[in-house]
Amino acid sequence: MNKKEPALVLFSGGQDSTTCLYWAIENFSSVRTLCFTYGQRHSKEVEVAQAIAGHAGVPFQLLDASIISRLSVNSLTSDIVMDQEKPADSYPNTFVPGRNLLFLTFAAVIARSHGIRHIVTGVSEADYSGYPDCRDTFILSANASINLAMDEHFQIHTPLMWRDKTAVWQLADQLGVFDIVRTQTLTCYNGIIADGCGHCPACKLRKQGLENYLKNI
Repeated sequence: MNKKEPALVLFSGGQDSTTCLYWAIENFSSVRTLCFTYGQRHSKEVEVAQAIAGHAGVPFQLLDASIISRLSVNSLTSDIVMDQEKPADSYPNTFVPGRNLLFLTFAAVIARSHGIRHIVTGVSEADYSGYPDCRDTFILSANASINLAMDEHFQIHTPLMWRDKTAVWQLADQLGVFDIVRTQTLTCYNGIIADGCGHCPACKLRKQGLENYLKNI
């Protein structure tokens, strides 16, 4: 990493993006955060993200991307029953089509306005529920397309790409923010901080990773 350069972190206040935030603070000269409203089920995550950014002492920007909620039907932005398990032949209906592509595009435009070329996002191919826009091949492709579209040299960093949730907890611990991630973040699809509801897909992944990590330390 280049500690002489700034970075922009896509930030939701969840386990993954909070771990990425502190990873970025460790690896870059300065950090900004960008949070989105996109018609998600609950607004609590915005409050959580702003509080964590304040605690970390980094700028927080909120962008209205609610157009996303009007583009497709999915259980994070529509009033339909959420899949509790991944379907055998597809991804779960918690997938929001186009979300990460739009987020990265918006982030690049904002990063450019601040003279930032490093963008950090918490996507992971290890624990990604089959979401196509969390794959490394997508990130590489999006990075190339955004650079061509803006004639810039952005670098998208994905520090969690090959880490499962157990390894994400390990990284948070190494960064000295295990307790913050465990008690202050919001990963739950139902909007419950810390351990969450315990039964949505996000909570199950988080809990299983935590239990595995605690068993091995």
